[in-house]
Amino acid sequence: MPVSQNVRTAFSAARSAARSALPDPERPGRILTAVERLESTPRLDAALGPLRRAVHALPLGGARDALHGRWLGHAVHPLMVQVPIGTWMSAAVLDLLPGQRRGADVLVGVGLAAAGPAALTGWVDWAELRKPQMRVGLVHAAANAAAVGLYSASLGARLRGRRARGRLLGFAGLAVVSAGGALGGHLAYRQAAAVNHAEQVPAVVGPGWHPIGDMADLPVGEPVRRYVGETPVVVVRETGGQVHALADRCSHMAGPLSQGTVADGCVRCPWHGSVFRLADGWNVRGPATSPQPVFETRLVDGRVEARLILDPDRAHRAVAGSAGPA
Repeated sequence: MPVSQNVRTAFSAARSAARSALPDPERPGRILTAVERLESTPRLDAALGPLRRAVHALPLGGARDALHGRWLGHAVHPLMVQVPIGTWMSAAVLDLLPGQRRGADVLVGVGLAAAGPAALTGWVDWAELRKPQMRVGLVHAAANAAAVGLYSASLGARLRGRRARGRLLGFAGLAVVSAGGALGGHLAYRQAAAVNHAEQVPAVVGPGWHPIGDMADLPVGEPVRRYVGETPVVVVRETGGQVHALADRCSHMAGPLSQGTVADGCVRCPWHGSVFRLADGWNVRGPATSPQPVFETRLVDGRVEARLILDPDRAHRAVAGSAGPA
């Protein structure tokens, strides 16, 4: 066989082997397949209810909304986990360098001290998720708890002078917390946990005024669903005739606000209890961390029209300067 043909045959075989080693774009990867199975498996369901009730029973009071991140405008848990993960990663680097024992030990300890508050914010968010998200979140939490156990053992070994054992336990803890972090990323980016589920409204609602129905068809003091184009909105008519309209899908987990309850100038989501002020969409109470898109309304020949307020802060400032409900 000529040399050139041998070369072409070898090149073809190598190319075929390389192609077979690449992920198949027509099929999900093994990791994704495994996590998707985790989303749908009922094996963990027996633990979900008791754990959720335990988290709800924690005497957190007003701190619960702070742990959700209502003050920040988005979930605070991803911010909190940066400390333990960052310090443990830095400790692993120092463990590979000579003469850095004290620095590595301090970083392991700082990570352990920060893990508790970070876990608390995660559990508070977890208790307000849907069941497929809770299943993944439970394994995410278990992996992180295992990492805390490994790092605790690592710190103990370091303090007793068993440096090699301490380093090995630290590297094992880093591997486990990395796996837990990957599941956390799946929760956020694949399952949309703790994200704003009303963010798309300004992008899909056209400018200008849109008819949403006859004034006579709106019951007084009760939330009803109407549509601005194809976007559902919750509409509430007050006793004095004023009409309020907000995006209907709750920013927390897309719950239907039109099936909620109205009290004190606010609407309460029927799914997880987030409370939004009708006048400006402000999230008065969590677990929602984002306000609802709000529409201004007007009456034209007996029909109600609505227009999206693109500057919700304007409506919020107007309400803050009035005597409306807080």
